[in-house]
Amino acid sequence: MLPTKVSDPTYFHKVVDCQWACPAHTPVPEYIRLIAQGRFDEAYMVNWVSNVFPGILGRVCDRPCEPACRRGRVEEENLAKPEPVAICRLKRVAADLKDDAVRALMPVPLPKTARNGKKVACVGAGPASLTVARDLATQGYAVTVFDAEVKAGGFMRSQVPRFRLPESVIDEEVGYITHLGVEFRGGQRIDSLKALVAEDWDAIFVGTGAPRGRDLDLPGRWDAKSQIHIGIDWLASVSFSHVEKVGKKVLVLGGGNTAMDCCRSAKRLGAESVKVLVRSTYEDMKASPWEKEDAEHEGIDILPCHAPKAFLIENGVLVGMRFEVVQSVYENGRRSLVPSGQPDVDVPCDEVLVAVGQENAFPWIERDIGLEFDRWGLPVLDAVTHQSTLPRVFFGGDAAFGPKNIITAVAHGHEAAVSIDRFLHGEDVTRRPPPHVNLMSQKMGIHQWSYDNAPVNDSRHKVPWAAAEAALKSIKVEVELGFDPKTALKEAQRCLNCDVQTVFTAKTCIECDACADICPTDCISFTANAETETELELRAPRLHPDQGLMVSESLKTGRVMVKDEDVCLHCGLCAERCPTGAWDMQKFSLLTTKAGPACRGTFELGGAK
Repeated sequence: MLPTKVSDPTYFHKVVDCQWACPAHTPVPEYIRLIAQGRFDEAYMVNWVSNVFPGILGRVCDRPCEPACRRGRVEEENLAKPEPVAICRLKRVAADLKDDAVRALMPVPLPKTARNGKKVACVGAGPASLTVARDLATQGYAVTVFDAEVKAGGFMRSQVPRFRLPESVIDEEVGYITHLGVEFRGGQRIDSLKALVAEDWDAIFVGTGAPRGRDLDLPGRWDAKSQIHIGIDWLASVSFSHVEKVGKKVLVLGGGNTAMDCCRSAKRLGAESVKVLVRSTYEDMKASPWEKEDAEHEGIDILPCHAPKAFLIENGVLVGMRFEVVQSVYENGRRSLVPSGQPDVDVPCDEVLVAVGQENAFPWIERDIGLEFDRWGLPVLDAVTHQSTLPRVFFGGDAAFGPKNIITAVAHGHEAAVSIDRFLHGEDVTRRPPPHVNLMSQKMGIHQWSYDNAPVNDSRHKVPWAAAEAALKSIKVEVELGFDPKTALKEAQRCLNCDVQTVFTAKTCIECDACADICPTDCISFTANAETETELELRAPRLHPDQGLMVSESLKTGRVMVKDEDVCLHCGLCAERCPTGAWDMQKFSLLTTKAGPACRGTFELGGAK
């Protein structure tokens, strides 16, 4: 095998599994270390630069970083249920425990005399548009955000229940963006893209989300319309206090996170019985595992493998629903739902919330302006630049490629802002500068490091909840209370510092095997080279072959050093034990490209020309 190309910026980035998995590539270990040091303002700003909404995402993020966390893998032999570091909830710690001094770390609004004369319109005030606005406003663009609602925030404000995300948190973090000189025109719906294009905007960004909930056209659906609601519309009505009560027996149809928000909201609005019925198996539900656990913790029944057949109506009143019991059958990796042969099930109810998916809706975009749509009704976009077939119109968030989540919308916003910046400087938007990367030694002597390299054996700490009798009585009482500083410190110490990399220099290695002997996970092997990874003889078997191996250059004996990145603890014992300094612990930093001078020019892997 050839030596691993550790000079490739993506190699060490992939080793930081949490950061690699985050769509916005938030430097997770960096801000967790800052939290452990009590430097909450700085931890908040590390997040703010990357994900824009630390307080919001610290409560409601879909957490793609956590399933990737190495902590959950290295504990597989120690715990019955190994769990990752509570990355998301530590993000909330930074938001909750920061003080007013954080404002001094924020960018200041540019005076009008320092602006570049370019005007950008953002349609929709959700996370994607607000990210574009944040990134471009700091670079001298005059950004105006339009939204039909009087307050900015998009579906973060209208569809995420207040018991999960207090409005004050949204107000604060949206305020940091509007403070930068972004103009927000609330209550101003854009009804025609053609008319907007005809105005003097230099670029337009569309971040209108996926605002249409899917319906179920089943027998009885239109005979009791007042008792059957589309989930996302109903959540918006609850959020704006248009709905303040529900029926006694509520059924929620669907297995995603919106369904979980619907059922938990219904419980708080007075429903005596709330059931979630989903066509798939429990394991195949789209809702995040913790969302399902939270709903069940509040006494909500989840009934899998129930496919809706009809709404049952008596004298014009909804009295129940009929379901077919199905089972999942897999063929060639694809799932299909087939009848189980069991008799249909009738479930009584007096209100139904339909949360079976969301769709994009662009009735306000004319089809004769040069903007193409695909057969699914989505705009035809470049997957990297987010540019449409109408060159000065860009899309992001759910409006671009269909419903995802907040952190993906933020990532879209960053990329679209880079594209707009390059486009308005007359540069090719398809040329993307690589991220800036850096490795810095953490040595502070022979046996000391500038980071805490003694990971604890604690299992994941639980976030405290408000008392059930209070939390379930009000739709506005936040149910999760967040970590206190003491528990936050303990949870932060579970982080394995995966961004502090083990860097190996083959030419100084004397092959004494001291590093392999002291390694607590047997992830270091000195072995004869082989044609493929599977032929290498390792000290310990690979548990996750999809994770990388670091293979060194040929050593003096002709052997190679092979390190299994999967279970490395980044503890630094190899570097402490090495008598020649062949091993070093070096902190990997990744600075992703944002709008501004650094994103412009002609780029190759080595940098700008």
